[in-house]
Amino acid sequence: RAIGDPAAPVFPRSSNKPMQAAAILRAGLDLSGERLALAAASHSGEPFHLDLVRKMLAEHGLTTADLQAPPDLPLDPVEAETYLAGGNVRERITMNCSGKHAAMLAVCVRNGWDTATYLDPAHPLQRLVGQVVAEAAGEPVAAVGTDGCGAPLMAIGLTGLARAFRSFVLAEPGSAERRVADAMRAHPEYVAGTRRPDTWLMSEVPGALSKMGAEAVQAVALADGRALAFKIDDGATRALGPVLARA
Repeated sequence: RAIGDPAAPVFPRSSNKPMQAAAILRAGLDLSGERLALAAASHSGEPFHLDLVRKMLAEHGLTTADLQAPPDLPLDPVEAETYLAGGNVRERITMNCSGKHAAMLAVCVRNGWDTATYLDPAHPLQRLVGQVVAEAAGEPVAAVGTDGCGAPLMAIGLTGLARAFRSFVLAEPGSAERRVADAMRAHPEYVAGTRRPDTWLMSEVPGALSKMGAEAVQAVALADGRALAFKIDDGATRALGPVLARA
């Protein structure tokens, strides 16, 4: 079932994060549990998210100064209010992609890759990400842009995005893709936050894998391989929740 043109390339934004996390595993970083879920996260900036990002960095001799995500407030409005009330300012660690960036930096340290250029599209890690995205989507990457966090952003069709999520839940146990899916489903609060639809969906629908992306993108796969992906054309999120629930 399709509405619009599901084959037209779109930028999935953070819905690509499971593929980015799988590339990090393929590159040799041994992540699991909450750490792997956070590597695929658009976290809310709650204290438990920020604590784990700091631990992940410290475990590889890194600090928050190594992060190249732009300074931002916590994604969750409640957390942002609390953060500002405490006299804090925008920081790189509170940007919702800091878990992914920490994992990207960590795999660079493991492999002896340059950490200063880890966001360059020509960097070995980002070339591997492109390969994983194309493989999971079953179609070539149509364009490469720059995401809001500074990382290269691969464009694919919505059909390809749904196909990618299907491939993750049906992947062989122990594979990079299945490890990412299992970690996200086991620790959904680290993928999003305590007040976020992705967390609610993965907590309440057994075996569901769910990941939103900025500008009203959403991808979901059920445990049996049924999958959906959509983007609201104007990028506004008001319709995202109702469309997701209806679908």
